Amino acid sequence: MTMKRFLGASAMLSATVFSSAAYAQASADDANKSNNPLNLAPSFNLQNYYTPSLFGVSGHTNDLLLRPTVPVGPLGPIGVPQIFRATVPISTRPDPSGGYNTGLGDINLFDIFLLSQSGVQIGVGPLITMPTATDPSLGTGKWQGGLAAVAVNATPAHLLGALVQWQHSFAGQSGRPTTQSLTAQPFGIFNLPGGWYIRSTGIWTFDLQHGTNYIPVGLGAGKAWKSGSSIYNAFIEPQYSVAHSGAGVPQVTIFAGLNLTFGK
Repeated sequence: MTMKRFLGASAMLSATVFSSAAYAQASADDANKSNNPLNLAPSFNLQNYYTPSLFGVSGHTNDLLLRPTVPVGPLGPIGVPQIFRATVPISTRPDPSGGYNTGLGDINLFDIFLLSQSGVQIGVGPLITMPTATDPSLGTGKWQGGLAAVAVNATPAHLLGALVQWQHSFAGQSGRPTTQSLTAQPFGIFNLPGGWYIRSTGIWTFDLQHGTNYIPVGLGAGKAWKSGSSIYNAFIEPQYSVAHSGAGVPQVTIFAGLNLTFGK
């Protein structure tokens, strides 16, 4: 899916919400809930990373991410809530023989245990990435496992925090290279009146196995609004990689999305 089509679909969905349901202006607290990865409410996020410019190579990439989140518990002896999040990517990559490949990428799942809910929220848990890609250019061909950790500080003025994920391959296609990666996403959301906010959420990505990396910095804006007990949140955030190593990593990316938070 191209960025133009994604934005068009998001606009149509937003228009449908506004025209067919009662809606209300959201507060800073509503915006924080919608943007907080540790919010204990079910959600579904439709997010898109369109990269029109890559370092050292021609072409573009696109990743449409379908992200359902389900909170659970506390259950039995565990004693703390858990947050399950799946990321299902529909990806587009240049084909070495010309043209582009579009299809399902590798699906990622993590299970965050919410260890602290007051003051600074802290969550830690395991993650797994499955080799579900429909084309070799869209995935690693490897099963990968690792850990995810999240810290969030929410106030009426802002939402600050970071999401860190580390993973290493442990099985999969023997002909594909071993993988090990680290991503760190520091995020800052600065609230304005009427559900509006300024945001910066670039994901710093480090390929620990092959030595490539890129560090994007973003600056964008979004708006949250309510329909009944649900929160809708649309945003766009251009990002530029201020540091990088290796060819084929993103130079400029347009990140946009529509987040739906249900019931809280």
